[in-house]
Amino acid sequence: MTESHEEWRRQVRRFVDDKIMPFVDDWEEAGRIPESLFHDAAEFGLLQVGYPERYGGVSEGIDGFHRLIVSEELARSGAGGVNASLMVHGIALPPLLAGGPEPLRAAIAPRVLAGEQHMSLAITEPGGGSDVAAIRTRAAAEGDHYVVDGEKTFITGGMRADYFTTAVRTGEGYDGISLLLIPADAEGVSRTELDRKQGWWSSDTATIHFDGVRVPRDHLIGTEGAGFALIMKNFNGERLAMAAGANASARVCVEDALAWARQRHTFGRRLADHQVIRHKLVEMLRQVNATQAYLEQCTWRVDRGETPAADLAMLKVQATLTMEFCAREAMQILGGAGYLRGSRIERIYREVRVNAIGGGSEEIMRDLAARQLGL
Repeated sequence: MTESHEEWRRQVRRFVDDKIMPFVDDWEEAGRIPESLFHDAAEFGLLQVGYPERYGGVSEGIDGFHRLIVSEELARSGAGGVNASLMVHGIALPPLLAGGPEPLRAAIAPRVLAGEQHMSLAITEPGGGSDVAAIRTRAAAEGDHYVVDGEKTFITGGMRADYFTTAVRTGEGYDGISLLLIPADAEGVSRTELDRKQGWWSSDTATIHFDGVRVPRDHLIGTEGAGFALIMKNFNGERLAMAAGANASARVCVEDALAWARQRHTFGRRLADHQVIRHKLVEMLRQVNATQAYLEQCTWRVDRGETPAADLAMLKVQATLTMEFCAREAMQILGGAGYLRGSRIERIYREVRVNAIGGGSEEIMRDLAARQLGL
């Protein structure tokens, strides 16, 4: 970390303290963040970090650690849905910038980075889950258009999105998967909100239905059949960001449990004076610090141009297991106080599973790492 990173952390922390922390409980109960937060985040420069200047982004002097800090500081609210919804363009926009036609990039990216429009990534299907190769949503070529039929589900930001970066089947097997940018207002697109969730309450989640949707051929991202490679590359960035958020959430658990243990008294002394509690706190911090070292090593390697797919997969598993352990131990230390709504620990405890499943489940990540290692 350089002084640039430390100053960026101070600025992002002030933004989170001012624009997010006082309102999290209300947003959680409302089931979404307000549109004004996107405009505030764009005015601050949060949405633009790491994106090309020609589209309104901020890339000069920016590296992976600046993006890492964004994930870590947003996690301090204890409401992962805020980060998931506010920064969902982080998984929907990169494929467009990497493989989309320039007119499409120039028309859409600046408005997304300005917080004026929204994008979501539409890959998961009701019958597919993490098995990207098994997608069934089909795009049939008809003249200058593709006609899309199918369904996507668990789409983060799906109710608000103006565009969907969508995985479709244009052929058979891995080489038969393509990416299309589908406007949400296209005829035949409909959506159903999934509002009965265990966690991420402040992030809208949807099932998207495509019924004979006509999409211009120039909305193809990359070449036909190249979608699987683009999706896999995109997953690496998503997993790194999710690992950062998960470990930062674990650190929040340590902080709140430590503060409670210092001021709470049981049996005539501080909770922190009981050996069993002290050992819990030390073990939590040990796991968080070890995961942080792995996280920063992987971030450094990616910045150097490497694609450490096996390590990124194992890192995500490490981070989500650390989050799960720390959420459980923090809840034990806080007892009833941690069980009440409005507590950061209560929110994080509910969000353990979505982190362990989203972006590639722990089981899929372990198997991916094994295959990458040639096992």
